[in-house]
Amino acid sequence: MIEAQISPELTLERKEDLIEISFQYREAFASNNEPLGAIKGHELEIILNVERPYHPLLRGKDFPASPRAREALETHINELMEMRVFIKVGHNE
Repeated sequence: MIEAQISPELTLERKEDLIEISFQYREAFASNNEPLGAIKGHELEIILNVERPYHPLLRGKDFPASPRAREALETHINELMEMRVFIKVGHNE
């Protein structure tokens, strides 16, 4: 993580949340041969756009899921909201 570049626009709390979730799900960001944050050629820039109009794919119907899957999704979403990775916006606030 030494070489990681985290946006200076993030608050310290958000930076800490990002590092925490990166370590929590390190299997997605590292390999047996490359430690966390050291995989070259797989850098990713995430640009969040919260301005209207929303992309049509974001305005679609909910993805169909079984009650068990919905419960697991809800649990995971709540965890991400507690870590302030996700926030509620719009009419769902």
